[in-house]
Amino acid sequence: MKKIFLLIAVVLGLVATKVNAQQQPVRFGVRVGANLSNWEGETVNSAQNLIDLSDGNVNHKMREGIHAGLYMSIPVGPGFEIEPGLQYSQKGTRLTGKLPWVETEFLNTNLTITNKSEYIELPVLAKLYVGEGFHVFAGPQVAYLLSNKVQAQASILGFNALNREWDMKNGFREMDFSLVGGIGYKFTNGLNLTAGYDYGLNTIDENANFETYNRTIKASIGYTF
Repeated sequence: MKKIFLLIAVVLGLVATKVNAQQQPVRFGVRVGANLSNWEGETVNSAQNLIDLSDGNVNHKMREGIHAGLYMSIPVGPGFEIEPGLQYSQKGTRLTGKLPWVETEFLNTNLTITNKSEYIELPVLAKLYVGEGFHVFAGPQVAYLLSNKVQAQASILGFNALNREWDMKNGFREMDFSLVGGIGYKFTNGLNLTAGYDYGLNTIDENANFETYNRTIKASIGYTF
């Protein structure tokens, strides 16, 4: 972990030195947005088999979440910037279901199981402007797992019957590496809008037993000072 951040710091230091030599301004910004997260891989395939056998009583859904943090825009050439950032981000997945028996339909029983993972992310993006304000971006991202919990919720006849949460960080990989890409638009006043996708490269479990990966859609609003 320390070696990764040290390497990134050295690279950014070299870039910043070049920028200062060219007398181009380095700007800072803040960003906040929404996440739609899911898992992809062996675990999801097993869940899909359960869904197929449940005759529609179980559904696999994306987990909603948020992300928020800071970034730095470093111009390195006409229409080209390097943008490192540091942000908090919520990921995971969700299963929802009902009791599969006709005799229990009157109970209106609902069950939701949600994996709630929280990360600190450090993306380093290359941003290319392709028009007035319009840009595309891509780059690597390293994330550190702060916590991972499983929440079980159940209701009967509309009343809460169960709401429990367990810490499930053990067995999950602390470092998550991703490729990030997307599009955006930056207004002249510093306001910017982006939409992107995080494509996890390593399995979320530390022993790679389940070959399951993070996938996240992000929509953000930011402001560059």
